[in-house]
Amino acid sequence: MTPTRDACPCGSGRPLVDCCGPCHEGRPAPTPEALMRSRFSAFALDRRDYLLASWHPDTRPASIEPHDTTKWVRLEILGHETQGDSDRVHFRATFRDARRWQVLEENSRFVREDGRWYYLDGTPSVTRLKPGRNDPCPCGSQRKFKSCCGR
Repeated sequence: MTPTRDACPCGSGRPLVDCCGPCHEGRPAPTPEALMRSRFSAFALDRRDYLLASWHPDTRPASIEPHDTTKWVRLEILGHETQGDSDRVHFRATFRDARRWQVLEENSRFVREDGRWYYLDGTPSVTRLKPGRNDPCPCGSQRKFKSCCGR
């Protein structure tokens, strides 16, 4: 899959081709936050090959099953902490699974080996959202839910 000029799913506001696309095509992510953003984009774009390649071999699953009903819509980086060749990235990812809105929050661990960052692990917490018609849309558009994703 060749990156496009479309907006990157990670929410950076940059085109995919200039943001997470190079990582998806094999360029190492320069920071753990960049790796987290590229992994979110890979989930949104169903790039399971990249998710596995960016996962540390000690904790990587044999495969990732497709989730046809899941749509990843928003990533928020809440903070990060670097200590040499290890890092933690605290993030919140909003997604819709079928008709349910949910938020996954995780403090992920990353490790650098041979100059390349890898996702190691994290403990996810998933919370269900119940947006009202006049609430802000969970996708982050700044519009009311009824005028955006709630149609």
